[in-house]
Amino acid sequence: MKNKTKPKAKAASRASKPRKSAAKSSPKTDWREETLARMRALILEADPEMSEERKWKKPSNAMAGVPVWSHPVDGRGGIVCTGETYTKVVKLTFAQGAKLPDPARLFNSSLEGNTRRAIDIHEGEQVDAAALKALVKAAVAQNGSPAGKSPQAVAKAKPGTGKPTASKAKPVKRLSGGNPQIAKADGDAPVQAFMAAMPGWKRDVGCRLDAVIVRTVPNVRKAVKWNTPFYGIEGRGFFLGFHCITKYVKVAFFRGTSLRPLPPGESKQKDVRYFHIHEDDELDEAQFAAWVKQASQLPGWVP
Repeated sequence: MKNKTKPKAKAASRASKPRKSAAKSSPKTDWREETLARMRALILEADPEMSEERKWKKPSNAMAGVPVWSHPVDGRGGIVCTGETYTKVVKLTFAQGAKLPDPARLFNSSLEGNTRRAIDIHEGEQVDAAALKALVKAAVAQNGSPAGKSPQAVAKAKPGTGKPTASKAKPVKRLSGGNPQIAKADGDAPVQAFMAAMPGWKRDVGCRLDAVIVRTVPNVRKAVKWNTPFYGIEGRGFFLGFHCITKYVKVAFFRGTSLRPLPPGESKQKDVRYFHIHEDDELDEAQFAAWVKQASQLPGWVP
C-alpha cells in the first residue's frame, strides 16, 4: 500500500512562521499629564498638609475629573487652586489669586476678574518652582482670612455658636514713611500681611525682594518684629530685614560689612550695611540674590 501523501512543504513553512505579537506598544505619556504631575508635586512640597480630591468629572473621562487642592486655616477658607488640562495648555486656577502677591508674574490668564487668577502652561514651558511654591503658601495664608479678606482681617465668633464670622477688616495703620504696623509674629503669614499693606510702588518692591530671598534660600525663616519683616536661618538668627522709608525701601544686611561687593549704604552700626531702593530704581536681582546667598551663610543677628 502506498503511503499517504505528505503535506506540502509550502504549507509547513507557513505554519512555522512566528505570528506577529498582538501586544501594542504603550502610548507615549501626554505632556499635559506630565506637566500636571510636576505642578502637583510642587503644590504638595509647598504645603504637605494640603488635601487633594477630584471634582467636576467630565463624561469623556469620568474616572479622573479635575484635581482640587484645599487647605482650610482655622476652619476658614478652603480651595487653594485647581488643575485642568486643555488641548494646548495646563491651567492652574487660584481661587483667591487676585489678592495674592505675584512678584514673579506667574499669573498670565483670567486677569480681568476681581477674584480668580490663573497660570496657563504651554507645552515645553517651565514654571519657576520657588515662585509657584511661594504663591501656594500665600494662598494658604489668604485662606486664613475670613470671607477672603486681606490677611490682616480679624475673625470673631458669634456668641453661643462657636462659628467664626467675619468682622469688617480694619485698615492697617501706617507709621512714618508709610511703614505698615504689623503685630510681632513668626512665619510667612505676617510677612505676607506686611507686604500687602505696603503703600503703592513699595508693595511691588517688597514682593520682589521676598520672592528673590525665598528662591535663593528655600529654607529661609521669616518673622515680623518691630514692624519689619525679618529673614534668617533657624537656629542662626536673622541676616536681613526691610522697612518702608518715605522715599525708598531700606534693606538692611545685618552682617553687611562681610559681603562682597559691599552694599552701598553705610550704618552707624559696625556690621550693618544698607541697600536703598527708590521708586524709579531698577532692582538688580542677580546682585541682590548674591548678597542674600552670602548673608545667609554668615552667623545671623539674634534679637
